[in-house]
Amino acid sequence: MTLSIEKALELIYTNTKQKSIKILPIEEALGYILAQDIIATHNLPPFDNSAMDGYAVKIEDSDKCVNVTCSVFAGDDFKGELKHGEAIKIMTGARIPLGTQCIVPIEDVQECEDGVKLPDNLIISKHIRLSGEDIKKGTVLLSRGDRIDAHQITLLASQGISHIKVYKKPRVALFASGNELKMHFENVTDYQLYNTNTPTLLSRTQELGCEVEFIGTAIDTLEDLHLHVKSALDCDIIITSGGVSVGDADFTKEAFGAFGYEILFDKVAIKPGKPTTFGKIGDKIILNLPGNPMAAALNFELFGRSIIYAMSGAKAKFINTIDAKMKDDYKLRAGRRSLVPGYFDGEYFTVCEQFAPGMVSPLGSANAFIMIDESCEKIPKDSRVKTISTKFSFTTDTLKSLIS
Repeated sequence: MTLSIEKALELIYTNTKQKSIKILPIEEALGYILAQDIIATHNLPPFDNSAMDGYAVKIEDSDKCVNVTCSVFAGDDFKGELKHGEAIKIMTGARIPLGTQCIVPIEDVQECEDGVKLPDNLIISKHIRLSGEDIKKGTVLLSRGDRIDAHQITLLASQGISHIKVYKKPRVALFASGNELKMHFENVTDYQLYNTNTPTLLSRTQELGCEVEFIGTAIDTLEDLHLHVKSALDCDIIITSGGVSVGDADFTKEAFGAFGYEILFDKVAIKPGKPTTFGKIGDKIILNLPGNPMAAALNFELFGRSIIYAMSGAKAKFINTIDAKMKDDYKLRAGRRSLVPGYFDGEYFTVCEQFAPGMVSPLGSANAFIMIDESCEKIPKDSRVKTISTKFSFTTDTLKSLIS
């Protein structure tokens, strides 16, 4: 039975379980998904401090010449109190002295006989950073399911947090099958091809934060495929390309069957990539992609990424789209959901001039694709479409339509 894309994605999210947890120092947590809520344990700033290099003064001394009694630097444990008719020179980040009502920047004062002449427009609390105005103790800084990027590490460091609980990264095993395939470091004859699928998928899964193992390239025999499957079973996700159609040498699904493969779908109403297959062996997730390079790459972006997001523990685990306008008219044959590669420049989406399931050149120039509804025969210039980026991970915590 041929499934809709929506049903296929539903089966992926229903059957893919998130990874277990480990503890990491924050210096090693970049790219991981947080497995706990982070609550602020103290205010930031922890004390009222100066936002400028200047003078701590009182409002009633506006337009007066005041005596500069001392200087306070960031990190000083100053205990003195500011009095009327006085100013305390203060550096950015220094604790506000008791009695201070505002800070006057150095460039806004003039020297006078007894110290500095203050401007006549002093404003209460001006240039004072108040304790807790950035982060208040007890607030939720980060939530379980948030991705740890550089600025999340900023928040953790600001609270003196050294270690956090994260979800382990998915481990992905990859191999391709086909007698005609050779790796890029081997010699090919005039009847053979370089295996482009495995290097492509290896790079993409690494970009998506997975730990990846390359199992090799299998020849089209059950014996060799069995060896490759057995070698891949210690990983969380096994992704293959090739051998899932109906040809005489398409043994991939049969080979996995010897290990108890439960197929959840093996045909999707999509072009290209109809024979894409998804299932599991115990708690191992299996994705069998077509052998044609562009078909394999585009279907990975739709189904492979969804598996990885679901397993990662991320709160925003669903693929999201970016609205764009069509650069030109585009005509196609209706009847099946179509994946169309192209380039999104931030405003317009331009369809690749030439593409077909077996090509690799469109993958080098494209940075996105659109999924066109099966009833559509033409998308006019300037009409709105939903692009799916292949360069960035735009995700959402709610399942949304991806169809243009």
